Amino acid sequence: MSRKEAEAIERELSPPFTVARPTKLELPLVFNSPHSGRVYPSTFLEASKLDPLTLRRSEDAYVDELFGFAAALGAPLLHAHFPRAYLDVNREPYELDPILFRDGLPHYANTQSVRVVGGLGTIARIVSESQEIYREPLAVETALERIHGLYVPYHETLMALLTEAKREFGFAILIDCHSMPSSPQADKRACRADIVLGDRFGTSCSSELTRLAVQSLETLGFSVALNKPYAGGYITEHYGRPHKAQHVLQIEVNRALYMDETTFERSDQFDTLRDKLEAVIRELMPVIPDLIVPRAAAE
Repeated sequence: MSRKEAEAIERELSPPFTVARPTKLELPLVFNSPHSGRVYPSTFLEASKLDPLTLRRSEDAYVDELFGFAAALGAPLLHAHFPRAYLDVNREPYELDPILFRDGLPHYANTQSVRVVGGLGTIARIVSESQEIYREPLAVETALERIHGLYVPYHETLMALLTEAKREFGFAILIDCHSMPSSPQADKRACRADIVLGDRFGTSCSSELTRLAVQSLETLGFSVALNKPYAGGYITEHYGRPHKAQHVLQIEVNRALYMDETTFERSDQFDTLRDKLEAVIRELMPVIPDLIVPRAAAE
């Protein structure tokens, strides 16, 4: 990549992510939307064989807006502006697919993970389960520039927000916010639940908090699944350390609840869904300390 190209990308992705901060930190919660970025660099579009709408199929469209109430409740919301198809921060930093690159990968690259084999590494090879993104193989330098310039500072910021919450409250809870297609690509007749919560099968988050979240969502009329088909990605696994007073709960929202999955237009139910999600958080707020602090203190 030439210096001119790199500078153009930097301008287009300025800033690459945003932290919507509350006036005052009132909650031990941190909200994160790593896949809702919708600024597609021009050089990326030129390198892709896919049209922009097809590229957006991997995007968690408008999830940052669905959880935009966070700051008003007293919690920060971190969200990316770069798209998941360009760089996926919900992966290990170097989950790199050898098929995608024209030269040798560094020795520390993880080339054998399930996600890499499926074409969905840190630099994705495909979108929508099967469609190849790039016209031709990439230079390894391209991947490393994205990782060092975007991935690393994103995770540094996320860690700083969690550290701040732990310093203020003694514990931190990361709500990792995502969306999912209403049905699997392979079987359009199969309908998914309204909400899928992921806590890595009880290892990333207080089981009591997960249970109450499920209960609150179901009370509002949502159908809820736990850990299937999404138990939580790298962020949930990496940051979820209940024994260190750091909890992560991933939430996947069915896109059919709030948007047209073909046109990407928000539906009339968008505001209603956002209000219901806020109501769930408000219901959990008073009980969170009783759920978390005793366990943290005992450990």
